[in-house]
Amino acid sequence: MYTNYFGLKEQPFSLTPDPRFLYMSELHREALAHLLYGVSSDGCFILLTGDMGTGKTTVAKCLLSRIPENTDVALIDNPRLTVPELLESICRKFAIDLGGVENNQDSLVGEISHFLLDAHGRNRNIALLIDEAQNLSLDLLRLLLNLENDHKKILKIILLGQTELTQILSQEGAAEINQCITSRYHLLSLDRENCFLYIQHRLAVAGERETIFSQKALARVFELSSGIPRLINVLCDRALLGTYKEKKYLVSASIVNAAAEDVLGSINEKHLVKPLWQKLLLAAVLVTCAVGAAFYCVTDQNPVVSIPSAPLQPIQVETTKAVSEPMVKEEKVEKMEEQNRVNIRIIPLEIEE
Repeated sequence: MYTNYFGLKEQPFSLTPDPRFLYMSELHREALAHLLYGVSSDGCFILLTGDMGTGKTTVAKCLLSRIPENTDVALIDNPRLTVPELLESICRKFAIDLGGVENNQDSLVGEISHFLLDAHGRNRNIALLIDEAQNLSLDLLRLLLNLENDHKKILKIILLGQTELTQILSQEGAAEINQCITSRYHLLSLDRENCFLYIQHRLAVAGERETIFSQKALARVFELSSGIPRLINVLCDRALLGTYKEKKYLVSASIVNAAAEDVLGSINEKHLVKPLWQKLLLAAVLVTCAVGAAFYCVTDQNPVVSIPSAPLQPIQVETTKAVSEPMVKEEKVEKMEEQNRVNIRIIPLEIEE
């Protein structure tokens, strides 16, 4: 809808993983390097974890475009399966003929073993990429481990999962599985600088000719998304739509806030209240300081409060030849004046949040 309006060739913030739009931050480069190393090594399990929306699937799609030529890959993106269902899905992905084969675990494992041995004879490596692997049970992971034990130099198993996957692997009984993970990497969200570069990269790939997002808008997107690429995409897409509807060209921070209200709800409230309190607190401090400074100047130059002092007591001072009596009297007067001065403290107001 808004692509022609902004002079773009395509939508820059689509949620569909596309390697062309992959912004290779240092974190993403490291993640891809771990996957490539795992595929080319003699190990079997390669683990890539990260919070939802950090870009694991996009990195995996980029891996598929760089896979070694002698490697065949099958992708399973719905691992909420029983053991027979998973084995049958693996057979379908690798085009293994199941004609006349009984639909049970032993028969299916046997067919997969024959396929792996045949691939080994043809000097082919086989990679099984499982997305959303946090949905795998320990039983399914042990099943994959058994396939690896027999053909560990042929089969590579790449597990992509959210942080819950590491919790599954920390359970009792998962020690043997952990020992077979030869490469693991946890993908973090983007920092402020890389968030800005991520947005600018996707806009450039989509054909941006002039600046579309203001600096304040970029900063607001980072605050609201916490640097998670999927949330960045959702916010930026809705902000572009809102800018288009208002017949403007430059995306502003206020439009980003409006976009957040539409798509993020409670997340937006959390981030909108904090800056308001910061502004109120700063204003209160400035007003307090100004009033205090003015009051101090008035009381210092023109005292309005008269506090009777106690009778002055004579001060015994021993004089020497080096100090004359008039100078001693002057010092007495100065000391007594200091004792009778009224000290005024300015107490800053405390604002409760």
